Amino acid sequence: MASVLVFQHVATEGLGIIDKALKQKRVAADFIKIFKGERIPNNIHGYDGLIVLGGPMGVYEEDIYPFIKDAVLLIKSALKNDVPILGICLGSQLLAKAAGADVYKGKKKEIGWYKVQLTDEGKRDGLFIGLPDEFTVFQWHGDTFDMGTDLKSVPSSCLASSELFPHQIIKVGKNAYGLQFHLEVTEEMIREWIDVNGKELASVQSYINPQEILKATPRYIETIHTYGETVFSRFFNMLHK
Repeated sequence: MASVLVFQHVATEGLGIIDKALKQKRVAADFIKIFKGERIPNNIHGYDGLIVLGGPMGVYEEDIYPFIKDAVLLIKSALKNDVPILGICLGSQLLAKAAGADVYKGKKKEIGWYKVQLTDEGKRDGLFIGLPDEFTVFQWHGDTFDMGTDLKSVPSSCLASSELFPHQIIKVGKNAYGLQFHLEVTEEMIREWIDVNGKELASVQSYINPQEILKATPRYIETIHTYGETVFSRFFNMLHK
């Protein structure tokens, strides 16, 4: 049975529908729960893949969150060993940092439902081929990054973009993917995030309305689950190669 290591940074940002794909593909998951003070290991030996979930931290906040340095080092090690990686939101930013990109605050935040567009390379990629050229996803982030790599033998590319942020999906090497958005969310997760992030939502109330987000959720949630199940299933297929 294949196995993955999962970094979970906060209690409210779990696997969501990724858990269903894990069970369908018979993949075992071990968690490093950062919010409980669990330490990131020095290597990923014994695992076939790495999943790095989201969180409110900034990759540039190493002084506040010491685990960030350890996470970046482990991701770099996984990249060098061609271990498949799936980074979501903060996870995508950590992947970008590990590949040599600068991560920083964007001009505005994306919170709610937004359209993303696949690039030509994204349309051909094995994880996303067959998905619409443009589709609506759930976002909750304000940070972004520039593409780059300090791993000379590991190229990086952009597979999707949005109106506000040019790097919505990145690919590093042959099997490491970062998604700025959340295909894994359930309606219950969205409601919980809105409940526990009132202070952040108050800071962006001039252009983000939580009630409109909740109103739009039934319109999109089943569709992103369909896309998510496809993408996550394809990712787990990579573990067996």
